[in-house]
Amino acid sequence: MADTKNLSGSSEALSDNLNGHVPYPGIPTTTDGAGSVVWAETHITQAACAYPITSSTTMGGGYGSAVSNGARNLWGDRLMFLEPESEHSAAAACEGFAVAGGRVSNYTSGQGLILMHEVLYTISGKRLPVVFHIGARALTSHSLNVHAGHDDVMSVSDSGWGILFGRTAQESGDLALIARRAAEDSRTPFFNVQDGFLTTHTVEDVLLCEPEMMKEYIGKPEDKLVNLFNPYNPVMTGVVQNQDSYMKGKIAQRDYYSQVGDAVQNAMDEFYRLTGRQYQMLDTYRMEDAEYAIVGMGCMIETAKATVDYIRREEGIKLGVVHITCYRPYPSQQIVEALKHLRGFTVLERMDDPIAPNNPVTNDIKAAFADAYTGSPGFAAIDDIPKIFSGAAGLGSRDVRPGHFISIARNMVEEGPRFFVVGIKHDLALPMNGDPDVRPKGAFSMRGHSVGGFGSVTTNKVIATIAGDIFGKKVQAYPKYGSEKKGLPTTYYLTVADEPILTHCELNNVDFVPMNDINAFFTSNPLAGIQTGGTLFVQTNKATPEDVWANVPPKAKDLIREKQLRVVAADGAKIAREEAPVADLEVRMQGIVLLGIFLRVTPFAGDADLDDADVMERSEQALRKYFGKRGEAVVQANMRCVRRGYEEAFEIPSEIIAQDITSPVLVPGAEITLFA
Repeated sequence: MADTKNLSGSSEALSDNLNGHVPYPGIPTTTDGAGSVVWAETHITQAACAYPITSSTTMGGGYGSAVSNGARNLWGDRLMFLEPESEHSAAAACEGFAVAGGRVSNYTSGQGLILMHEVLYTISGKRLPVVFHIGARALTSHSLNVHAGHDDVMSVSDSGWGILFGRTAQESGDLALIARRAAEDSRTPFFNVQDGFLTTHTVEDVLLCEPEMMKEYIGKPEDKLVNLFNPYNPVMTGVVQNQDSYMKGKIAQRDYYSQVGDAVQNAMDEFYRLTGRQYQMLDTYRMEDAEYAIVGMGCMIETAKATVDYIRREEGIKLGVVHITCYRPYPSQQIVEALKHLRGFTVLERMDDPIAPNNPVTNDIKAAFADAYTGSPGFAAIDDIPKIFSGAAGLGSRDVRPGHFISIARNMVEEGPRFFVVGIKHDLALPMNGDPDVRPKGAFSMRGHSVGGFGSVTTNKVIATIAGDIFGKKVQAYPKYGSEKKGLPTTYYLTVADEPILTHCELNNVDFVPMNDINAFFTSNPLAGIQTGGTLFVQTNKATPEDVWANVPPKAKDLIREKQLRVVAADGAKIAREEAPVADLEVRMQGIVLLGIFLRVTPFAGDADLDDADVMERSEQALRKYFGKRGEAVVQANMRCVRRGYEEAFEIPSEIIAQDITSPVLVPGAEITLFA
């Protein structure tokens, strides 16, 4: 959402007209980027035709679940879901549904998006205002990667579709509606893009749009869409055209495209009037007096925004941030207006195309400045072009940290390499010297170490739901997913704060480290970055504090003493085995035990003046959100695990922590069980 400078010229008047009254302020809840999209689409569309691919699967799965439950849209139409044999066929099915005058949706990523490339041209050429939702994903090239990258979206950016980019779960859901409104007002299809996994699967506090708002804002399908198959009003579409006709039809499309920019801004302005949440084609932060800027798209620009104040304060560099919310139609004039006064700026992109002159967004920005410098109509005259730097970062969800943005800012000031990378060791990489903690003041963060299949990732989402919905906090919860799935190490993250959480990176500063996988002691450094006075939970089958402490590795003991950590233990595996209603859940349910332990060792329930009974009652509400569809027996089994985790967790007394109780010596061939 817009932070400072208005670049469209239309929303300042709207701000004056609101007078503090917002007709539809939103429904507070917690969900991820996929969930916010599904909420919007299941209310306003009539069907989805999709062959969902990672990381868009939770969007397609959410829509499919609604269809299975007999859901209807806001106008009473029963939703439909068609899953054909490929992404190409799914796009063709959407085309057919839209040609018949239906409002349809699709969910895809990566290779799935480029597989449907051929059909995208025919959808835009027929002026079919569909909206496809993209979990942007790195394309398979030298290897397979299912994580975030923008090369899939850039590969189809020439197909005549509008493209909106969201940074958060909130923006992903809001832009789903804005894209739909702009698409139908301009008869142009749109992509609504969010970063795969990093946004699609990150749970945050959001304001969902009220059904009444969506009904008013989007309108009934029959009132907005045209049935091109209507035999009583026949039209020509999708025919063969030769030398005498094809070019005329192609150039005639420009009349439609000339209206798309206004349609996007009008949709954003109307959305602001109804909800109070303001969007612009460009969103800026601290650009009024900036001398340098970072420009880009997606969630890593939120981390840049979180770091700007630190860089200004500690580095003395007047840095600003520009997020390109609307990538197509490209806001060339606004880009130049936002950046022309700078000494230099860096365009940071989540892809790399080394055979091209520049990466795509950098190319577009350079073209915009070339147009302005040479006096193209519509551009303000400029006498100079700022120094333009370009960087590749975050490919395949490689972590992009606050320290990287410090390096980028220094590189501009020192007039370093015009092209660079961050986040890896390479000749082109900028070194990272320092990595500050830019979380909100008073934030509480958790980094968990578990094993795929233990249910810890779902538990993390449940904890975020409780912290957001029950304790009234700002939350952000996300896993470090791997393609390996069950049986291998998994890391998950949670931050709880009173202020919005902007950082979208792995947590190196944490207050609570739960270790469902005790092997993390031997394969990594799970206590890295834990704050003094923090809390460590260890999963163990040991029954006494002495036995638990005896089996903690010596280096970990030293750090626990140095940091004055609390150490809490419980046998979540035993609890899960005893409470699981079916054998298949015995492993998975040990993760939910952590919820009880979290409620026991963190201060949030006490801060909210909730007693034990209140906490358990509200925890059950959160569990129903995730497990209610599995039946009452599963909900109650999970609740028993939570209660037992809350009651059976025990703390290692400080006097035992002070003792040098040695761990067993591992002798080759000896059968020694350290932890369950």
